[in-house]
Amino acid sequence: MSGLAERLWTDLAGGRKIEIACLVDLEKTAESFHAYTVPEGIDIGPGDIMLIHDMTDRLDFGERSAFEGRATVVQAGFFGRIWTQMSSIFELTELYEVGFQPKD
Repeated sequence: MSGLAERLWTDLAGGRKIEIACLVDLEKTAESFHAYTVPEGIDIGPGDIMLIHDMTDRLDFGERSAFEGRATVVQAGFFGRIWTQMSSIFELTELYEVGFQPKD
């Protein structure tokens, strides 16, 4: 496949992998239970996948940890982004259905 055709296919189908630095913030306390990852130098879009490397496997209750790490981002293509956006609309309407059911 030529360079232009390969680039076009990657833009449409996705699968481009990029290694980046990221900031990982973990907390397991009574106030908050979260795991945030902030990528550096790239915008994460709908359908993108982010895999964090060398992640801690244990955090005891009451602890908070923040560290810099590495991650691999697999970027979605045009079709993946459209599919993610469309399916998220239908998932959101499912919440409306559940949230506004009359009591029996």
